[in-house]
Amino acid sequence: MTEKHLAREGATIAFDLHGDPTAPWWARPLLVIGSPMGASGFTDLVELLVARGDRLVVTYDPRGVERSMRSDGAGELTPRDHAADLGALVEEVLAATRSADGEPADGSDGHHAVDVFASSGGAVNALALVQQRPDLVATLVAHEPPLLALLPDREAASAAVEHIVATYAREGAGAGMVRFILLVGHTGELTPAFSAQEFPPPAAFGMPAEDDGSRDDALLAQNLRTCTAFVPDLEALRAVGTRIVPAAGVGSTGQLAHRAAEALASELGVAAAPFPGDHGGFMGPQMGAAGPPTAFADRLLEVLAG
Repeated sequence: MTEKHLAREGATIAFDLHGDPTAPWWARPLLVIGSPMGASGFTDLVELLVARGDRLVVTYDPRGVERSMRSDGAGELTPRDHAADLGALVEEVLAATRSADGEPADGSDGHHAVDVFASSGGAVNALALVQQRPDLVATLVAHEPPLLALLPDREAASAAVEHIVATYAREGAGAGMVRFILLVGHTGELTPAFSAQEFPPPAAFGMPAEDDGSRDDALLAQNLRTCTAFVPDLEALRAVGTRIVPAAGVGSTGQLAHRAAEALASELGVAAAPFPGDHGGFMGPQMGAAGPPTAFADRLLEVLAG
């Protein structure tokens, strides 16, 4: 792995190159992203992908996450903000596949686009990237993007997100995360009763009950509201040359992000691709998770192969 940094207005973006940057011309670089999950969340999956193929695999920390430090202060970030960072990152990666004199390292005409596997908020940001720069993405596998605008219960779902954000502002990260965990794990359509219920204390989830006073959490303060409120330009996405494959975990059927993936697939006129595991099916032992990363990697390579 080679760690690199990309200077952007208001931030420095950290990214990693896994494998051989001079891979054959037919093996497009593969960008693996989440949000607000950083590169470390994909450790199990990336090791399997690098071991099984000859692609260059790229991971990164989104703006404001882990190594990608912000210099523009705090505040919410939008999928379009992240898409601008991703566009610059892809251009940097494509340049890295070329030799020092500007010629492709393998003698071909070089890579002109990447493939992308994006999960959760990363899938929302990747859809924004495809809207802005479809020329940079050949295939996008959009794994469970929480696009609330596409759901029949969008109003109740959006109200639940606002409840989480308000709770975080009032009580801190522990109380906010309890509500977030229960929201993402909720099965079936949401109603106003979700936010009106009595929630368990943070200790029930192994989190400290004390409020440390900070309000800069990458999920609750910077990305949750703007990510889930993103309305994709469906007409534009249907028209682009990028192959978009919405993906849904077989273990998360009925949950919000799974339902949103199916709704996106329906809007694009394609079938949602089933993937092993649940929303975090790509995470395995190195992340302390019980997902099936090996089966997930097999399925991802199969889908990318078309």
